Amino acid sequence: MNANVEQATAASMSIQGSTDAGRSSTLEPKLPPVTQVGMLSLALIVIGVIYLSAHLPQAVPLGPAIALLAASAMLLAGNLFFLMRVEDFHRARFFQVGKWALLAYAITAGLIEFVFVRNGVSGGALVVLTLSLVIYAVHVPVLIAFTVARYD
Repeated sequence: MNANVEQATAASMSIQGSTDAGRSSTLEPKLPPVTQVGMLSLALIVIGVIYLSAHLPQAVPLGPAIALLAASAMLLAGNLFFLMRVEDFHRARFFQVGKWALLAYAITAGLIEFVFVRNGVSGGALVVLTLSLVIYAVHVPVLIAFTVARYD
């Protein structure tokens, strides 16, 4: 008899736990994997910048770096597209936080760009590095703003 009581108790706790989990998942909006995609995008940028930096100051084959940059840009565009399609997302808080983070990261990207120019990087390598900095300066604030807005 005692074993039956334990089984019934375990079954009711299991049902209760799944009901509680069901309730919490319906209260929160279903969010796309913004953080994971953002980190993948930034990893591609880092790989591309390391690739370019390893070849400087000699001539740099730009094909791999451009491919990584294009993949990262597509991930950023997809991230923004799917994030803006979420219905119950706190966009006001997202943009409030995002604009200040964007300002801060635009300044850091500008300083890094200055270093590239000051060190004599030019041509296609400079274009790819500049566009990589743009992806960095946009995607990091998106991640910061998303993290704040999702818990608001």
